[in-house]
Amino acid sequence: MKALVTGAAGFIGSHLCEYLIEKGCEVVGIDSFTDYYPRSIKESNIAGLKDCGGFEFVEASLIEASLAKLLEGVEAVFHQSAQAGVRASWGESFKIYTDNNILATQMLLEACKDRPIKKFVYASSSSVYGDTTDLPMRETSLPAPVSPYGVSKLAAEHLCRLYFKNFSVPTVSLRYFTVYGARQRPDMAFHRFFRWALEGKPIEVYGDGKQSRDFTHVSDIVEANWLAFEKASSGEVFNIGGGSRITLNEVIEIIKEMTGVNFEVRYKDVQKGDVRHTSADMTKAKEVLGYDPKISVEEGLRREYEWIKDFMRR
Repeated sequence: MKALVTGAAGFIGSHLCEYLIEKGCEVVGIDSFTDYYPRSIKESNIAGLKDCGGFEFVEASLIEASLAKLLEGVEAVFHQSAQAGVRASWGESFKIYTDNNILATQMLLEACKDRPIKKFVYASSSSVYGDTTDLPMRETSLPAPVSPYGVSKLAAEHLCRLYFKNFSVPTVSLRYFTVYGARQRPDMAFHRFFRWALEGKPIEVYGDGKQSRDFTHVSDIVEANWLAFEKASSGEVFNIGGGSRITLNEVIEIIKEMTGVNFEVRYKDVQKGDVRHTSADMTKAKEVLGYDPKISVEEGLRREYEWIKDFMRR
C-alpha cells in the first residue's frame, strides 16, 4: 500500500511514517518545516527515514504543493499536519491556524474527492470539547472549544465530515488526548519538565497543578491510526486516549523520583484556552477499532526520559 503522511517530520508524523514502513507500506511524507520550533529537531526526527527505500520526502506546504502529484497512487492519507499550540493561537497568529489547519485540510480533501482513496484519517484533538465538566468526554458530547486552536481543529473535522457526506471521501477523525513520548515538541509539558529538571532549573506550571489530563503515548496513537485505516467506517469520529488520567502534580512527583532531582515547582497563572480536565470515553474505539492503549504513564515517562537525556547530549 502507498500512504501519504502529512506533517511527516513532526512528533507524531515521524513515528507514524516509521510504523507504516515497518508494515511494508510505501510512504510519501510531506512537511513544510514551519518555524513553531527549530527545524533541526524535525530534521533529526526523519533522519533515519531518509535511508529507507520505501520512503519519499517532500518539503512543501499543503497550500502550495502539487496535491495531484503528491496523491498519485496513494491509497491512504494520514493527515497529521497542523499548526500546534493552544496558547499561541490567539490574536494575529490565528491566520497561521486558519491557513495550516483549516484551508490546508480543505484543499487536501478537495484533491482527494475524485481519487480511489481507501481511507483519509484526520488527526483531530480533545481540544474540540473545551472546558467541560461532563466527564469522560464522549464523541456524542457537544463540542465547545475554548481556544482558537480548538476551533480550527473542529472546523477541519467538520470539513472531513462534509466531504464524506457530499463526495464520499472516506474520512475518519481521531480525537487525540494529550500525546507524549520520544520526539515530543519542546514546548510541551513533559519535554520542558524533564529538560528543566536535568538543567537544575525550577519547573514552571500554569495553574495549581491539580488539573488532569488523559495522557496518551505516541505509540498508542500510531497504532490507532492503523486501526482506523483497517477497521473504521467512513464518516466516523473516535476518541483516542491513553486511559491514564492523572494530575500534573502527580506527574511532577514521578519525574522527581525518576530523575532523582528535588527541583522547585513554580506555579503561574492559568493560560487562556487551557482546560481544567480531560478524560476520554474510549468505548467506541475499543468496540469498533479494537483499540487498547498499552503504555502506562509511568512506562511512557521512563521512555521519554531516556530520549530526553539523549536529546540533550546532541
